[in-house]
Amino acid sequence: MNSQPVLGISACLTGSAVRFDGGHKRMDFVMNALGQWVTFKPVCPEMAIGLPVPRPALRLIQTKEESTRMRFTHAPHDDVTEKMADFAERYLPGVAELDGFIVCAKSPSCGMERVRLYDENGNRGRKEGQGLFTAAMQEKYPWLPVEEDGRLHDPMLRENFVERVFALHELNALRANGLTRHALLAFHSRYKLQLLAHNQAGYREIGPFIAHLHEWDDLEAFFVAYRDKLMTILQHPASRKNHTNVLMHIQGYFHEKLTVRQRAELRGVIIDYRSGLLPILAPLTLLKHYLAEHPDDYLLTQNYFSPYPENLGLRLAVS
Repeated sequence: MNSQPVLGISACLTGSAVRFDGGHKRMDFVMNALGQWVTFKPVCPEMAIGLPVPRPALRLIQTKEESTRMRFTHAPHDDVTEKMADFAERYLPGVAELDGFIVCAKSPSCGMERVRLYDENGNRGRKEGQGLFTAAMQEKYPWLPVEEDGRLHDPMLRENFVERVFALHELNALRANGLTRHALLAFHSRYKLQLLAHNQAGYREIGPFIAHLHEWDDLEAFFVAYRDKLMTILQHPASRKNHTNVLMHIQGYFHEKLTVRQRAELRGVIIDYRSGLLPILAPLTLLKHYLAEHPDDYLLTQNYFSPYPENLGLRLAVS
């Protein structure tokens, strides 16, 4: 298995001149920063169905029967919906091996959300559509981290996507190396604090589920069910409130090891983070310092401290 996460990506976002107008939408963060840590598998669904570059623009049409079709803007009777569906059917089985996918916003083939819909007379409708390729992919793989370039400019959504990609990559690697109960339990143990930061209700639900692992004879079936639950929890962006809860929980491990002054300093930094006066990097850095001085076997395993490569600098941008 590839030692790096493998991401599908709309080819135009890599800088390939495959857009309808012969241009591209190269994204610096994706190619310059994230690209150092992942392997990309580019695809342009529109070129894959045989369309040239440049080509007439496409749009999504919502018919009177409430179905969504993909047709040329200036030739509304030329319909390529079936061609796109056929391509998706051929291509999507390979997506099961990926760790995530980055798609092009607003595209009638790749847009993840808010793609403009038109009626059959060419009148502009609401931005409620989804690109046909991406819609098929998300229906087939609801657990797969998928994000679009526009949304990746949001620091919280960017961090959440990258975090999910690296979590799924680790889980996929575990499966590739051969599923065992011990490996699954160890994986979940490493992710406990991370899950708590994302969604407390989900954390409370998945705990009893993993506790009944011994009742499952089919580990592959368990893996599929566990993956769905894990990725659903991680899809909730970690909130300041939940992070504070986790930080306070970690603080408790050092209660007997720190001086009165150190405990007060740590609590003050966590409270300042909760109040929005400090970024999360501040309490995490202090906790890592104390963890280096006072190692704890459980905390040292926790993925919460380093859910992705620190060089990406994502925690510098999020609150």
